[in-house]
Amino acid sequence: MKTTIKFKVSCLFLFLSIISIAQTEKTVPVFKDGEAQIVEGFSDPDKWIRHDLFVETTFDTDGDGKLDRMHVSVTRPEQTENEGLKLPIILCSSPYYAGTATGAEEGLFWNVNHELGEKAPKRSHPEVKRRGERPIISNSHIQKWVPRGYIVVHTSAPGTGFSQGAPTVGGPNEALAPKTVIDWLCGRAKGFTSPDNTEEVTAFWSTGKVGMTGTSYNGTIPLAAATTGVEGLEAIIPIAPNTSSYHYYRSNGLVRSPGGYLGEDIDVLYDFIHSGDPSKRAYSNKTIRDTELINGMDRETGDFNDFWAGRDYLTKMKPMKAALLMSHGFNDWNVVPEHSYRIYKAAKEKGLPTQIYYHQNGHGGPPPITLMNRWFTRYLHGIKNDVEKDKRAWIVREHDTQDNPTPYDEYPNPKASPVVLHLKNGAPEQGKLEVESNKNKKTETLVDDHNISMEELAKAVNSKNRLLYTTPIFTKDVHISGTTSITIKLASSKPAANLSIALVSLPWNTNKDALITDNIITRGWADPQNHKSISESKPLKPGKFYTMTFNLQPDDQIIPAGQQIGLVIFSSDNQFTILPKPGTELTIDTNETEISIPIVGGIESYIKAVK
Repeated sequence: MKTTIKFKVSCLFLFLSIISIAQTEKTVPVFKDGEAQIVEGFSDPDKWIRHDLFVETTFDTDGDGKLDRMHVSVTRPEQTENEGLKLPIILCSSPYYAGTATGAEEGLFWNVNHELGEKAPKRSHPEVKRRGERPIISNSHIQKWVPRGYIVVHTSAPGTGFSQGAPTVGGPNEALAPKTVIDWLCGRAKGFTSPDNTEEVTAFWSTGKVGMTGTSYNGTIPLAAATTGVEGLEAIIPIAPNTSSYHYYRSNGLVRSPGGYLGEDIDVLYDFIHSGDPSKRAYSNKTIRDTELINGMDRETGDFNDFWAGRDYLTKMKPMKAALLMSHGFNDWNVVPEHSYRIYKAAKEKGLPTQIYYHQNGHGGPPPITLMNRWFTRYLHGIKNDVEKDKRAWIVREHDTQDNPTPYDEYPNPKASPVVLHLKNGAPEQGKLEVESNKNKKTETLVDDHNISMEELAKAVNSKNRLLYTTPIFTKDVHISGTTSITIKLASSKPAANLSIALVSLPWNTNKDALITDNIITRGWADPQNHKSISESKPLKPGKFYTMTFNLQPDDQIIPAGQQIGLVIFSSDNQFTILPKPGTELTIDTNETEISIPIVGGIESYIKAVK
């Protein structure tokens, strides 16, 4: 009988112990195969804690005599409140969260229909209407990362939404603002419950490990923050970032609009995002837009100057410590691919952990979730998954989905080397691109007409408005990887002219099931007045020949057998440049013009493909 009682007591004690253990078991991040897994305890949106606060910065850009405060929105699992759990942070910053100008108002963009070097008619300055009482914050990152054991923090850029200050479109405050938020997440800066009170808020739930990501402008800000060298920013994943305002709005001395936004310039973007406190806009407009931006951007010449140099993050990377996973599309003609490559290359040379992901589509497009997850798991959670030993380059091949990239040792492909092709005359039809240098008996001339698009010029059997030179039809695939450059000797009939270049795959395919996914291989633009330097332009002497060399956009593309490469030389590009009256003549010295294309396998591979 006593034995039975003792046994029952023992069972009861064991049962109560199991209940006690179950009650004290806490929800924690889970990792498998080097990736943070979705955890059920973190996945109920109704249990997420959401709150807003304001982090005090070190600057005053709205002229009110007080330090600007940035609006911050936090979304975190309930366990960070009731179980003492600390988690790393995914920080996202943007000027777009709270509303933008419509872009449809007449006069928002600069008028591009005028002669080169002339001042364009003045444009109007629209007011941004801010959305809602609480800015609408993107949920995509919250839904992706909170269930995997992260806290997601959003912050509006200076002068946008509820953040104080003024937008500067690449000025110092746009780097210092996210830096200060990171300082707050690491306990080094002050946060408050409102824009103007003294009630402090602390990030007691933060591990002090921060990663940043975002697309376009939202991808620029992670790089801006990283260039400050702020402690705690461990890794960034910029997606199609604008890494230099000059490279966004200019090209080799030429005034060039981003694709899809003809007539946009840096002051236009300022107006587009300026959704902050309306009572502060007059001061910001006067000191930033109407003084700093308008006086610095020099829309008449397109020359590089100190204003543009101050908005180039490549020159500010010395303090950068964050691991970098870069992402871009090779057919992004809004933020062109050179933006990501130039930063990736510099980060690699600094010895930072680096990877690059490229796809074959247009603007935007994050890396596959597996790549992002492994990156953040390694550098934010500290899980040693050997991601730093993975392949450096991930390229989505033609017709593959964006979540199925092909890994390569490096970008550009280490097996690629320059193949120099020379021009053989053939205007107004097609000339030839040949390995051997040609001695043409005469030059060739094209007549500028912006009414004809590049695509129409490339497809035309003959045209006086472009020069077209083609390789033989390939009998084997040709793999281009890297940056194509052109050396061109030309003369203009006028003191100023646009110069546009496109490398295309022919014949032009419109069939979506064709081997070619996009006929545009790469393209580039330049101002012949800047043949010596992008910082100094001089009027051309009509009829005098000038030589200049410049790069087209980086690419990685396989041109299949049955296609051929075409070099299109033309003047004004109606998708990108100022559009003067038609009629300017460009004359090309074809004996002194050549194009250098990086081809995997080099000249040997190319010769085999054209036999």
